[in-house]
Amino acid sequence: QSMRPDVWRDTDDDRTGTLAWVFEDDFGFEKYADYVMNVPMYFVYRNGTYVDVSGESWHDFMAGKLPQLPGDKPTIDDWEQHLTTVFPEVRLKKYMEMRGADGGSYQAILALPAFWVGLLYSDTALTAAEKLVSDWTQAERDALRVGVTKDGLSAKFRDGTALDIAKQVVDLSVVGLKERGLGEEVYVNYLLNIVRDGKSEAKRVSELNATQWKGDLDKLYEYATIP
Repeated sequence: QSMRPDVWRDTDDDRTGTLAWVFEDDFGFEKYADYVMNVPMYFVYRNGTYVDVSGESWHDFMAGKLPQLPGDKPTIDDWEQHLTTVFPEVRLKKYMEMRGADGGSYQAILALPAFWVGLLYSDTALTAAEKLVSDWTQAERDALRVGVTKDGLSAKFRDGTALDIAKQVVDLSVVGLKERGLGEEVYVNYLLNIVRDGKSEAKRVSELNATQWKGDLDKLYEYATIP
């Protein structure tokens, strides 16, 4: 039901996917920095030109041992550029970049940041969300990631489905947004409707395309762009 994660699952295992060690008790900035430094390099930007250093080691760069730039050592700008060449499901910058969402409608685009604000900016919601996933294994997380790509909210998980999880986390987001007292919970009404009906946007669009639209892609663009 989503091509985006399917494509990313087939893209360079060295720099994509879920990072199992972020769920460990000693996870922190140092572990993330170590991970990025161990990702093979792509390029170095020098004098207006991208120097191809594909597959080279950041550690060699720090020691001035890049074959393409002997004696040259990285600057903070080089580090920032290298940070952009890793693509895990959640990428750490000066913020956390949540990379799993595919393109969606106007309402979906508004709902996405509101959903994450509700979960992450509330101690109540964040603690409950952490408890929800605390006993999941890496194998289960990987299986769920693959399952929702193909089956959406009907993907199987333990004794239930992804829809059961979605209902819980959307409710938690609403709790977090209401705590802020800014009225932002209105933006997740779109998600509340989805978990109430049990149909993802992909499922809904697929049904409309097969019935009302009869394969007319113009109808899809209208549906996705009109507020």
